[in-house]
Amino acid sequence: MKVSKLLLAASLLCVALLTVLAPAFSAVAQDNTTPTPAPIVTATGPAPAGGGAGDETPVPREIQALRAARAVLSKKIGKRITYVKAWTWELLLFKDSALGCPAEGQTAKPGDTAGYRITITDFDNKEYELHVTYDLSQVFMCATVGSAASTGGSPLPAPVGGKAINGPFEAGGQIQDFNAGTVDKMRSAGLKWVKVQLAYGDGRGPAIISAAKNQGFKTLLSVKGEKSQVLNPGYFDQFAAFVGGLAASGADGIEIWNEMNIDREWPTGQINPATYTQMLAKAYNAIKAANGNTLVISGALAPTGFAGAAGKSDAVWNDDVYYQGMAAAGAGQYMDCVGAHYNEGIVPPTQNSGDPRDSYPTRYFGSMLDRAAAPFGGKQVCWTELGYLTPEGYGPLPGGFTWAQNTTVAQQAQWLAQAAVLSAQSGRVRLMIVFNVDFTYYGADPQAGYAMIRPGGGCPACDSLAAVLK
Repeated sequence: MKVSKLLLAASLLCVALLTVLAPAFSAVAQDNTTPTPAPIVTATGPAPAGGGAGDETPVPREIQALRAARAVLSKKIGKRITYVKAWTWELLLFKDSALGCPAEGQTAKPGDTAGYRITITDFDNKEYELHVTYDLSQVFMCATVGSAASTGGSPLPAPVGGKAINGPFEAGGQIQDFNAGTVDKMRSAGLKWVKVQLAYGDGRGPAIISAAKNQGFKTLLSVKGEKSQVLNPGYFDQFAAFVGGLAASGADGIEIWNEMNIDREWPTGQINPATYTQMLAKAYNAIKAANGNTLVISGALAPTGFAGAAGKSDAVWNDDVYYQGMAAAGAGQYMDCVGAHYNEGIVPPTQNSGDPRDSYPTRYFGSMLDRAAAPFGGKQVCWTELGYLTPEGYGPLPGGFTWAQNTTVAQQAQWLAQAAVLSAQSGRVRLMIVFNVDFTYYGADPQAGYAMIRPGGGCPACDSLAAVLK
């Protein structure tokens, strides 16, 4: 009888303990069948309160990761952290078991490991970076923000101070030259910027800047390097010195490279947003050291889904995947503006569906803006090429461009004006460069079909843009 009572008492005690401990266990228990996630976009937001013990609302995994990181940070700095000034999260595939930030004396095992990159800014404006495994079982505190784990290479330098995002939305156009007709048409349209693309080492930069200023325009120079040189030691420093010289000459904006997500512009098999970020960081610092007012724009990507569901191949990375890789590598701190292209539209920019080809996001203005902006939080976008192709006045389009065969000049004019309005009203766009104003080549690459100035000298797009820009 005494034994039975003792067993009964012990059983009741076990039940009570399990009742007390169950919430703690359930807070960290994970579904082991959940597949390793693909990288997704950055999200930002205010830090949540701790949450009451009786709150049964499901807690998103990223919030759980934040809480785990916050608890470890509190112990590391010896101060309880309940609220923070700002925080960000990214879900990434790291290259080792310590998520790139091993503790002192710890040896990390190589291999892809899913986890969260959490950055926390406290109310003293101190910023911390912590990496949390996807199952929330381990938290690693990084020595510096923007660590090698996030960049895929050497730690990035501290960015030079100086921002150029102070003014309202503006528009401009890419030009072939400064002839009188081009200048007059641009003025009539209300365009304030001229864009010219230069190759590394091209000595025309200072003359172009001077000519633009003499005509009352701001200058955007899109600078491409030599793709065969990007893996050579010291080349990034040479490229940075070149663009720094253009900033010193008075360039109002500089775009760092062009469409580096395809092997036409970057070596086959070496396309990598982390490598590009290393170059961008050097270029940004050189430009800001020379002229803090120069707008630094990341190289706009080729809009594409060519790599399919994999997102990347030796020859091409889909633009959305590449943008996410740039953000994960810390590129956002080395740009004033995210460079973007939109040049395959055959429906109005107000539409997010209805393209007769398919519904892929690169077909639509709105989804292309989202693809560029989303990974970088509040960073503004600069359209460095935005245009609508029409064969009117030239004849049939060559193979590969027949998708635009039915677009008219009137539609081109209307859609460019609508794109300007949508860009300005979004609050997410700093600059829109029309591709293009005055190109005349109409062949295998029908650039003249994008031109605002049409055969015979007319410019319907000048009138439509003037109505919204002046």
